[in-house]
Amino acid sequence: MEITWYGHSCFRLTERGLATVVTDPYDYRQVGYEALKLKADIVTISHDTPGHNYLAAVKGDVHVINGPGEYEIGSVFITGIHTNGHTAKSADEPRNTMFLFDFNGVNVLHLGDINRVPAQSEVEALGPVHVALVPVGGGGGLSANNATEVISLLEPNIVIPMHYATPNTGDTAQKMDTLDKFLKEMGLGKVEPEASLKIPNLSSLPEETKVVVLDYQRNNN
Repeated sequence: MEITWYGHSCFRLTERGLATVVTDPYDYRQVGYEALKLKADIVTISHDTPGHNYLAAVKGDVHVINGPGEYEIGSVFITGIHTNGHTAKSADEPRNTMFLFDFNGVNVLHLGDINRVPAQSEVEALGPVHVALVPVGGGGGLSANNATEVISLLEPNIVIPMHYATPNTGDTAQKMDTLDKFLKEMGLGKVEPEASLKIPNLSSLPEETKVVVLDYQRNNN
């Protein structure tokens, strides 16, 4: 499978013969970057704000998933799990749903704008997470410090950071930290960005957790 990052929390997940997924398409007028022009079979929306729910950016006969549940579309298995803003105790929080995608046994977890460290029981219920797409820049999502704590609980093979400030982030975007703060928390120096992440199969995944930084890709239908 291949994972491509289009800025903020927006990714495209593709695998030959399976449905194509786009996560959290944004209104560029709210977050910066260029206007999105993507095609997909499935769009997931972690929460209902213009930086994550802009369906006009995605073309095609799209299945929209914006809440918890279990789904199978185009041979992709998807599980949506609420994380915040869904109980009486957290009713004032913005609602968030994280999504676990199963692409032929490769499990990719998009955490959306999760704003707290999940309980051990919540992590165990997910099963194995091979690739975690983790907000690291604060704002409405995890801070760099909390992101590292979540990663230690998930123990994924690969971490891809998202939702952080870049030179392409617009002035109207919510204040976020840069990637450097997260890399420092992870004990890493500069990490050379890659155009996309390609995973041939499960056996190709690293045994120890590896941080992969993706370069922002401009429009690509």
